Amino acid sequence: MNTRRQRRVSEAIHRELSLLLMREVRDPRLSDITITDVRVTPDLLIARIYFTVLGDTDAEQEALAALEHAGGFLRTQLVAQVRLRFAPELTFEVDKSVAYGRRIEELLDQIAKDSRAQDGSESA
Repeated sequence: MNTRRQRRVSEAIHRELSLLLMREVRDPRLSDITITDVRVTPDLLIARIYFTVLGDTDAEQEALAALEHAGGFLRTQLVAQVRLRFAPELTFEVDKSVAYGRRIEELLDQIAKDSRAQDGSESA
């Protein structure tokens, strides 16, 4: 369960990190990245950043490497913008929930197609 303070800090980090990536970071590997979620630990010392990127797993790995490379800069900028007492350690993870949701949609579509094909063959 997240406290109100955790949610507030998570939202602030999410907002500022998105702006930093859009305006300040010039790495082309981060051009198609979207921050999907930020979760902070109860002590606010670790912020887990979830992201998606357009492309395949190679693009995900390149974006992850670029984020880790820019982590120190992002951390410094976040402290200045969000005004936290301590700079949280930033950890980055690819958000698999989007791909998981896409796969479920594909399976449901396939079930619907199979069901329509079966209904059509029974009618004939």
